[in-house]
Amino acid sequence: MDTLLNEPKKQYATDMHTTEHILNQTMVRLFKCERSHNAHIERKKSKCDYFLTQPPTSEEINIIENKVNEVIRQNLPVTIEFTDKKEAQKRYNLNKLPLDASETLRIVKIGEYDSCPCIGMHVENTSEIGQFKIISHDYKEGVWRVRFKLIN
Repeated sequence: MDTLLNEPKKQYATDMHTTEHILNQTMVRLFKCERSHNAHIERKKSKCDYFLTQPPTSEEINIIENKVNEVIRQNLPVTIEFTDKKEAQKRYNLNKLPLDASETLRIVKIGEYDSCPCIGMHVENTSEIGQFKIISHDYKEGVWRVRFKLIN
């Protein structure tokens, strides 16, 4: 069966899922790491795991939180475009793509801040997202786990 990545399949809380994208791009920019390798997105609280050589300092955690909130406050449009897999390989890491993914991929863009292949549901504008708050974090064996929530 061919999975076409052009129709939303996952039913996440749209505001939390969009925030995950913003957090991922923030981590990529600040720490030069990959996007989260593991995430669990829920309405009340969510978590993301990042491979890092050392845990972020308290100051860096504040910077992450502030940057994510700064992006949210920009009221960026969240749009969808489609591209073929060959073009997507030039811009994105497709390692998480299912083996049966079609040649047409769905790309979710958050203004000019982030874009990536995704099948999930998202808000239409970051103005629909509340305030991002890191509620806890830990570091074990090269993985930094961050737990967060949104305050409306």
